[in-house]
Amino acid sequence: MIRVLIADDHAIVRQGLKQIVADYADILIAGEASSGQQVLDMVSKDDYDVVVLDITMPGRSGLEVLKELKGLRPKLPVLILSIHPEEQYAVRVLKAGASGYLTKECAPGELITAIKAISADHKYVTSFLSEKLASQLGLEVAKPPQEALSDREYQIMLLLASGKSVGEIAKEQYLSVKTISTYRHRILTKMKLKSNAELTYYAIQNRLISQDNQH
Repeated sequence: MIRVLIADDHAIVRQGLKQIVADYADILIAGEASSGQQVLDMVSKDDYDVVVLDITMPGRSGLEVLKELKGLRPKLPVLILSIHPEEQYAVRVLKAGASGYLTKECAPGELITAIKAISADHKYVTSFLSEKLASQLGLEVAKPPQEALSDREYQIMLLLASGKSVGEIAKEQYLSVKTISTYRHRILTKMKLKSNAELTYYAIQNRLISQDNQH
């Protein structure tokens, strides 16, 4: 029996995941968490075989939670399930210790396959992602500017690029406007850009966001 902890701040998503898993006798949803802190608390108290973790939760980001999880339980497989396309986050979360990455648009059968694979100590990546990883593991090439950003800076960069204001991001992330402004300054400096407009243009050109994602 594979004991799964699902972590997503939307009850409807957790319910959907439970319904998908209900058809499989060898997988049990053994816990639900709606915040990053709750995930860490539950993992420290109980044993799970797999954590299915949403990368976008209020407060502490999924990436931060992932790193803390790996510190707490290094061998616990974590499957990231995200609304973000693979090119935005997948390589970054795998480098941070995740065992797999799926978008929420994946077929239910693929989710089951991924859970079973990572519970058996395998990595799970889609064909798109395996090609991307293979190319990154080839010749050393100049790293794109966004690689210099911390995980939190990268997350805020995507929000700024999508057209959200500093105030909107501060409210969404439960941080102060001053903190987000500091992040914005750091992001622009590291990426050698001068404005949010340049940031948006860069993100679209590099397929980090699509024009449809703009706020």
